[in-house]
This record gives sequence, C-alpha cells and structure tokens, in this order.
Amino acid sequence: MSEHLLLATDGPVATITLNRPEKLNALTLAMLARLEAACAALERDDAVRAVIVASASPKAFCAGADIIDWGPLGPRGMWAQWIRDGQRVFDRLARLRQPTIAAVGGLAFGGGLELALACDIRIAGSGARFGLPEVTIGAVPGWAGTQRLPRLVGPGRAKHLILTGQPVDAVTAAAWGLVTEVVAPERLAPRALELARRIAENAPTAVQVAKQLADAAAGEGRTTTLESLATGFAAGTDDAREGVAAFRAKRPPRFTGR
Repeated sequence: MSEHLLLATDGPVATITLNRPEKLNALTLAMLARLEAACAALERDDAVRAVIVASASPKAFCAGADIIDWGPLGPRGMWAQWIRDGQRVFDRLARLRQPTIAAVGGLAFGGGLELALACDIRIAGSGARFGLPEVTIGAVPGWAGTQRLPRLVGPGRAKHLILTGQPVDAVTAAAWGLVTEVVAPERLAPRALELARRIAENAPTAVQVAKQLADAAAGEGRTTTLESLATGFAAGTDDAREGVAAFRAKRPPRFTGR
C-alpha cells in the first residue's frame, strides 16, 4: 500500500486510512489505485467482516480530487482516465461484500464526499463539513455524487449542495440523512470501531446478503444482486448437482425439480 493510503486489519475489522494530511487527503490517481488494490484484498479476505474508511488528519476526511493531478489532463484525459478510474474504484468500494463505515472528521468535499457516499454508513465528528464545490471552479461532480447523493437525501437537497457549491455542517447533514450519527471529534474513531465490531458479531453471510439487497433497492448493483443470489440458489439444488454429475459422466441428466 502507498503511504498515502493505508490498510490495516484488527481481527474482523479492517481500516482504510487516508494519510496525506499535508494536502488534506486530496486524492490522486496513485491513491485511487491503492484504494482499488485494498478493495481487491478485502474481497478475498473472509476473516474481515466490516471495513472503516477514515482519515489520519483531524482537519479533513478528504478535501476532494487533487487539482494538480487532474488539471493537466484535458478533456480527453478527464473522459478516458480520471472519471472512469474514479468511478470504477468507488463502485468497487460501494460493492464490497463487507459493510463499510465512513468516519468523517473535518472536510469532506467533492471527491471526498463522493468517497463517503460510496460507503454504507456515514458517521461524523461535530466539526465535519460536507460539500460538492465543483461548480465554483467550472466543473461538475464526476465520481457518482450526482447519482448517489439524490438517492440518499432526495433530489432537492442534493441540488442544494450541487448547485450552490456551498457546504453544510454535520448537524444539517444528519437532519438530511447524509450521516446517521454526529459525535464529538474524540469519539469519532471509537464509535466507528464500535459499530464495525457490532456488525462483525452478526452472521457474515446474512449481513453481506442483506447489504446487497438494500443496495439493490437503492439502484446499486441491481443486476449483480439478482444474478448472484439466483445463481447461488440454483447451485444449491439437487438438479445442479445432478447436472454436474451428468456432465462429468457424459450421460443425460435426470432432473427432479429439487
């Protein structure tokens, strides 16, 4: 892992930590690549039952995308690389089998808010602020903020954030349903860990399937949900076992409907 994005595991809880405090955790292509690698590692780790996304800095969860990284790309580079890479990685995070908790302290602006939106649960320190300021620099949200935010807080409130470019505080974010809890800053990390451990105590397959169903209801990965659950069900039937046995024996299958 890059030193700007760390992955650590403590029993059934893994923590992804943004660790670029001097730039308020502004995201670069290298950090996106590390986040994608972390997600791939977590997908393969059955011992991990919950994931926290946090910041090493009390000033910012993430101030967004690093303009030094994307500024020189130009229209084609934005289309071909920056937006596609960011959306692919955030989708990977959103569709992790394990539930994810964003522990947001300080700023969560632009791509930082979109990162939090890709998590299942968001809790905030009392000093947190949330915003999508892209229109103030002649840009638009590009990592699915225009899609996930309206589903979470409703189109009117989403447009308020997107079109004004002005942030809201943690209390407003909670009233809007953007975060589920607001805690004192010193309680943010312990509370995220409490929630993660509580989730990890539950039956992991049931938790992961329930997460997938809730995501599908919100329009996240609906095709994957339907086909994975249907395939899993079909694979557990006597007919599926008979079909495999018949294929191996090179004989016609004898299906019973069980």
